Amino acid sequence: MRILKFIWRTCRGMMLLTTFIALLSGACNAGLMALVSKALTTAGSTTVALIWAFIALGVAKLVTNFISQALLASFSQGAVAHLRRDLMRKILAVPLRDLEAIGTPRILVGLTDDVFNITQALLAIPIITVNVAMLLGGAAYLGWLSWKILLAICGLIILGGVGYRLIVRSAFKSLNLAREEEDKLYQSFRALTEGIKELKLHRSRRGEFLAKNIQRTTEIYQKHNVAAEVRFVSAQTWSHLLYFALIGLTGYVVTTLYLMGPLAGVLSSFSLFGRADVALCKVESLGVSLSEHSTELCPIDESEDQMAFERLELKGVVHSYHTDQDDSRFVLGPIDLTFHPGELVFLVGGNGSGKSTLAKMITGLYLPEAGEIRLDGEPVTHRNRDDYRQLFSVVFADFYLFENLMGLRSPDLDAQARQYLKQLHLSHKIKVTDGMLSTTAVSQGQRKRLALLTAYLEDRPFYLFDEWASDQDPYFKNIFYTQLLPELKARGKTVLVITHDDKYFDFADRIIKLDYGKIISQSEPESAVPSLAPLARA
Repeated sequence: MRILKFIWRTCRGMMLLTTFIALLSGACNAGLMALVSKALTTAGSTTVALIWAFIALGVAKLVTNFISQALLASFSQGAVAHLRRDLMRKILAVPLRDLEAIGTPRILVGLTDDVFNITQALLAIPIITVNVAMLLGGAAYLGWLSWKILLAICGLIILGGVGYRLIVRSAFKSLNLAREEEDKLYQSFRALTEGIKELKLHRSRRGEFLAKNIQRTTEIYQKHNVAAEVRFVSAQTWSHLLYFALIGLTGYVVTTLYLMGPLAGVLSSFSLFGRADVALCKVESLGVSLSEHSTELCPIDESEDQMAFERLELKGVVHSYHTDQDDSRFVLGPIDLTFHPGELVFLVGGNGSGKSTLAKMITGLYLPEAGEIRLDGEPVTHRNRDDYRQLFSVVFADFYLFENLMGLRSPDLDAQARQYLKQLHLSHKIKVTDGMLSTTAVSQGQRKRLALLTAYLEDRPFYLFDEWASDQDPYFKNIFYTQLLPELKARGKTVLVITHDDKYFDFADRIIKLDYGKIISQSEPESAVPSLAPLARA
């Protein structure tokens, strides 16, 4: 099984130690069984030696059982934590477009349910090992009593094991089908949480979503899981028939009954390990998929140096992808652009013209399929793309707001943050202590200002804002265009703003117009920038 190969690969030494201790525990159990059988069959009172042997074996059994399970609990959790960390590192190293193709639901299921099933199987290993040791010890004891009985029982166990395996094989197929439905179920969970407003506002949509996305998927998922469990129950019934046959073949009823529990534990582990095997197959498949798409160096622990540039060029850059409307491909490019420090550039165009895609190309999140990006004459490649991305402070239209200022290591970080909170008219609502924001539960416009706060504190040479002002009230929108952007420009920052606010086009040094993936014009505004009014009081 795949899960056994994973165990051998990740924690071989500790697994061998744990297995050895568990075998000692099982041997103690078998010894207890022999003492009980002897006490029941020996006439007269129980001897003192027998009592002390019983106590010694009982204590040894408890101690070895505790040690084996405690050791494996520690190392199994370590192996699973390593598995999660490895997946997360691979996720961070995969280009954004490839992650979007893999899909969020598949990644989430791999990091949650699949890893949980693997953990459950690892934690069960000491118990299974003890059961195996008990079976071996019991078999040795039966062989000492009667080798003919032992041969007969071994034959029945082999027959029962083969029958059990044939029954559960079809259960594994059902488990695989159920796991496929789980990806769809997580997709529905995501739609539920992210689209809750739209579902609440439209009764028919809500009903169809519940009927088709939730009810249908959960029913199929339930059907496959029930089918698997029914087969496992059938296998358990088959094993019970085996127990009765064992009892009928031998007069050693106590010994046989004592072995029934361990045998049932070993056979029932097929269900647990079957789920873990399916889960591990999915996790490894996800890991392989991530590794295949991981084409660039993406260090995590290296320190960030202050970066600067004199010229950023896009030379014949092309990127394409499938559109949502039909099966055709949208092609962005070829794009030729140059940016310099101290520039304020507006990027304009209709919806679907490729503005956000171009922004992701410029920032190094999307890789060009043709052409190249040059920084001060040096091409940006897989080797230096992550360094290149450290030039940018970006607030995307679909930004994510962290609850703390992680990654920022300025010694006076809190003081700087308070200053910017005041400038962004947020100091009356939000406080910052040790880099932690007091709340992020504010309006969308104010959340965007908090995202702008983070960008300010990053203090990088290139700022990019994707429709940042679209959620701001007229008063703060005016502040953004007439004061905040010119201030960044005056500090020598390159600022690229994706916008539809033609009222403020005169503030730009250059306006780039995009139409269906092509630059159709680059021009300076027709009139001069008016004098900047001082920032009004909140």
